[in-house]
Amino acid sequence: MYWCKIAHTEAEFEEIARLNYETFVEEIPQHKPNSERKKVDRFHHENTYIVVYKGIELIGMLAFRDQRPFSIDEKLGKVEHYLSKEISTKLCEIRLLAVKKAYRTGRVLLKLTQALTAFAYEKGYSAAVISGTTREEKLYKQMGFTQFAPATGTEDALFLPMVLTRQQFEKSLQQRLAKECHTFYPGPVKQSETFMYSELSHRSLGFQSFFEQMRNMLLQLSGAEHVATIVGTGTLANEVMLGQLKAQQLGRGLILTNGEFGERLRKQAERWSLDFDVIEQNWGSSFDTNMLDSYLQNRTYQWLLAVHGETSTGTCNDIKEILQLTKRYNVKLCIDCISSFGAMPFTLKDCYLATAVSGKAIGALSGLAFVFSQNIVKSSTILPAYLDLANYQQGAIPFTLPAVLVANVATALQAYPERYGQLQQRFKTLLQLPYMHYQVLTRQYPMLITLQLPKALANLQRDLNLNGYFVHADSQYLRQRNFMQLSVIQPDFEIAINHLHKILNYYKQIVDA
Repeated sequence: MYWCKIAHTEAEFEEIARLNYETFVEEIPQHKPNSERKKVDRFHHENTYIVVYKGIELIGMLAFRDQRPFSIDEKLGKVEHYLSKEISTKLCEIRLLAVKKAYRTGRVLLKLTQALTAFAYEKGYSAAVISGTTREEKLYKQMGFTQFAPATGTEDALFLPMVLTRQQFEKSLQQRLAKECHTFYPGPVKQSETFMYSELSHRSLGFQSFFEQMRNMLLQLSGAEHVATIVGTGTLANEVMLGQLKAQQLGRGLILTNGEFGERLRKQAERWSLDFDVIEQNWGSSFDTNMLDSYLQNRTYQWLLAVHGETSTGTCNDIKEILQLTKRYNVKLCIDCISSFGAMPFTLKDCYLATAVSGKAIGALSGLAFVFSQNIVKSSTILPAYLDLANYQQGAIPFTLPAVLVANVATALQAYPERYGQLQQRFKTLLQLPYMHYQVLTRQYPMLITLQLPKALANLQRDLNLNGYFVHADSQYLRQRNFMQLSVIQPDFEIAINHLHKILNYYKQIVDA
């Protein structure tokens, strides 16, 4: 199995020095021999090395560098003299492309090139330059490079100044180099089926059939009496929920927060100028039932707002326990179920309001938001029409609903209740991966796992990206805490997890060596 990473261990740098010597001293007489049979590049501390492995054997490399002067500048003068102003906007240099002789196959070169483009393309470089040996001119051309200046060097080590522009990459190489990617995101969810019904009007009888099918299944899964379907995100669904608290003038409330999305609810409630207190727990910590009981017993609250599945840590806040308390003190419970709805069975029967979305655990396209309720509400003139829950409860569809989204959700919901068991099994499989001992210790639910990585694994997400495996780690709140998350909701999970397990096993041997 071939896979790539960014070199950062001392053992890797030793291997790089040996491969550098074999290639650029013994094979291409560019440098003088030495007894150590190692060649450390003069720009070593400025280089980023992308290396390719066969199992745990380092078999190839290239060096990436964007600090000037480039080595090619020293041979030609500034490369901008040969390149257009547009191409020269943001340049980088690729050097030291080397693969062990036994592994010089198209697959290895493709893997290395794919990793390079994954690493460099998103950084926005306008072009990459390289000094390509004439012996491997065909190889460089296969990578998309073209000569832009006369050859330089000696007869035994003649080099071609070559360039690969962003425009040329996008035009002829990007699609060819595209590799199969696997995501472990907690949303959006990759779709494998062809989209249909894009031409179907939301006023048509055909649409009504899909809509009723979706609506009935949502009500069956949730236990709620009513569901509003809105084109938008989970944040919008929460705005509709909070708007009702404002419009109904329910009085003082209590907000529970133990993660990023509890904090989102707090900030949204502040924008609505709601009157509320906050109980704040450490991220990943469960709420103390006795403390909640004390708050509700000693103060008069009309509503309580909380997140069920706190995606930022993978914490499942216990609805049953909270419901027992809110029912005891006649407090209306409003729940953000955006991450948890569809991940496991639970009922919203006794919740006053609750929110969910299409593009999370149920596995459908992103784009639809759902607000569940137990009662028909009155229309309010203080609310914008689009945020007035009453508009969605009167039978007719008040605003445009894309049929393609509704049909997609209706199809996804046909997987229930069996999908609950599938996600639970996937969650157990996820727990068998290396590095699971870095889990955030919390009350989990079968949707995602959160790891808090040590400094030694700071490059893990980036290295996985080089190989086409995308995990959830880019959000600011995750970066601040060294969190990395893997979700189980993607349709290709079974294939992806097997490949990921192999890579992580190899990775662990390299990093721990």
